[in-house]
Amino acid sequence: MFNKYLIFGLGIMIVACQPPKQQKVITLPYYNQADFTPEWYVSKEISVDQLHQIPSFDLTDQNGATFTEQDVEGKIYVANFFFTICPSVCPRMTNNLQRIQEAFIGDTSVLLVSHSVMPWTDSVAVLKEYASQNEINSDQWKLLTGDKSEIYKLGREAYFADEGFGKSVTEESDFLHTENIVLVDQRRHIRGIYNGTLPLEMARLIEDIEKLKREEV
Repeated sequence: MFNKYLIFGLGIMIVACQPPKQQKVITLPYYNQADFTPEWYVSKEISVDQLHQIPSFDLTDQNGATFTEQDVEGKIYVANFFFTICPSVCPRMTNNLQRIQEAFIGDTSVLLVSHSVMPWTDSVAVLKEYASQNEINSDQWKLLTGDKSEIYKLGREAYFADEGFGKSVTEESDFLHTENIVLVDQRRHIRGIYNGTLPLEMARLIEDIEKLKREEV
């Protein structure tokens, strides 16, 4: 009888000492709406079909190559909107994004993607010159041009990009301009929003990219 209870007790101890099942670690919130309300999930609560996702697109980079959603599939990328003749905000954003480029130089899992909001003037040649002037590595940092309606639709409906949080602009004639930089994960979900004019925000962005790299995908 004693042996029976001893075996039973040992069985309980073995079960109790087993490590708990690993749950998927979610380190950053998801952003599914234009007001940038953070939404947190744990483990299997995440349903990919219910999360906002950057849709397919077809644009052209500074080297004249086609750049689509397939080029960011499985990668972490940082997206912003700019134009080459912008006198104030865009140069600060570009300078700050250079810190991201330097932090992840040679890391093929991380990309930077800058969309021109003046594609009628920012041709491939203009973007290539801008890249040269700003020491932009074309392998890791894509400057994109293309159809205005596609870029503006992407900006407003996919990246929720516009001046100020929660601002909704729908008229095609309105100029798209924003200081926001958007962090997108390996499945094209928005995971972070940052003020691109502030160096301190770039430090936070670098930390968040490292967190995403540690997440299971």
